[in-house]
Amino acid sequence: MDREVKSLNLTVSRRFEAPVEQVWRAWLEPERVKQWWGPEGFTAPIARMDFREGGTSFICMRSPEFGEFYNTWSYRRIVPMHEIEFIQEFTDAAGRKLEPVAIGLPPGIPSEVRHVVSFNSAADNATDLSVTEYGYTSEHVVEVSRMGMEQCLEKMAASLE
Repeated sequence: MDREVKSLNLTVSRRFEAPVEQVWRAWLEPERVKQWWGPEGFTAPIARMDFREGGTSFICMRSPEFGEFYNTWSYRRIVPMHEIEFIQEFTDAAGRKLEPVAIGLPPGIPSEVRHVVSFNSAADNATDLSVTEYGYTSEHVVEVSRMGMEQCLEKMAASLE
């Protein structure tokens, strides 16, 4: 008997006290991505951005405790100042796809995680941003990912000040 694997999604939202144009650039300019990508305790020494539909960006996050993790973001859809849709995958330093469990990450992280980032202008020149991640198979992994994304967005907010 086949067991159906449930798919879990998460959405993290945050208001930034910065205009949409500035928050948008934080997702596409390499020096800006390096300022916020990765949870607390991580740096992002590499951000090679190919920000266009069909393009793939390559980002590294590094922690003294956990080492380096490499990701690609393959862009499916870009609506300037409104939405970015990409598939995130873990890779090795050469950009070759790796299964998350093979690099010590917990089970429940799919090999491809679809992300949709939405930008909305708010009052007083602020931006409401939401990041939705799709396809997790474990509540624990959803919460770990939520915590990581919230920390990334906290770092982004600090970089926009």
